[in-house]
Amino acid sequence: MKFICLAATLLLLIPITNYAQNPVPKARHKYIVVAHRGDHTVYPENTLEGYAATIKDGADYIEIDLRTTSDGKLISMHDASINRMTDSKGLIKDLTVQQVAELKVRVKSKPDTATYRIPTFEQILELCKDKIYIYIDFKEADATATLNLLKQYHMEKQVLVYINKASQITDWRKTDPAMPLMLSMPDSIKDPVAMKKFIDAYHPDVLDGNYNTYNSDMLAFAASLNLPVWPDAQGPLEGPLVWDKAIALGLKGLQTDNPPALIKYLEEKGLR
Repeated sequence: MKFICLAATLLLLIPITNYAQNPVPKARHKYIVVAHRGDHTVYPENTLEGYAATIKDGADYIEIDLRTTSDGKLISMHDASINRMTDSKGLIKDLTVQQVAELKVRVKSKPDTATYRIPTFEQILELCKDKIYIYIDFKEADATATLNLLKQYHMEKQVLVYINKASQITDWRKTDPAMPLMLSMPDSIKDPVAMKKFIDAYHPDVLDGNYNTYNSDMLAFAASLNLPVWPDAQGPLEGPLVWDKAIALGLKGLQTDNPPALIKYLEEKGLR
């Protein structure tokens, strides 16, 4: 047992090889709040109205899901299909941006006479520029097309990109080596030794995953690398008990389904 512990200690003392971290956008608060699909406590997810509410809430990032239409335009929707969010059926990749623009987003939570639409990436950038950072969940999109729009709106320093598959890492590192990339920590990783292997292999700039995937040793190791860890707290059990546990672990940022409640909670705790 002592030999195993010594080996683990020696492994951690070996420098992270070729690890060059890209800084995330400058923090505006000491505890980072990421609004998952915007503020959909009132408005439908991934709509401009929900994103505007997120800005009003004072969150640090809105998380958007980026997809590509059949004519190569970028829009935001979590699902690959429009079935859940609209009264129509089909796949985003098979529809033109005009066809997507004509769809009405379904409102399930309460009676609402307003009409909500699926936003384009340009509309989101216009809304968010210099007001809130954007966390791009890179579902199905082209890195060059995305970067070109970010540069057009002078927002390439106001975003980070969440990676869903290894090929996206390669694409982004070729397209913009300075773009901060976020990866999820696999649930199978339980200690700093395994964490180091993951970081050596993929060189993330920010870590995501489920908040309860992490322990204090793993967070201490991430802190030694100045590597931010902003995992997911959202889910049916999200609330003060989850937030208390996340803070006790030492986490300094969370992704949430209820940004106004989390921000109020953090302010009451003196953490914002």
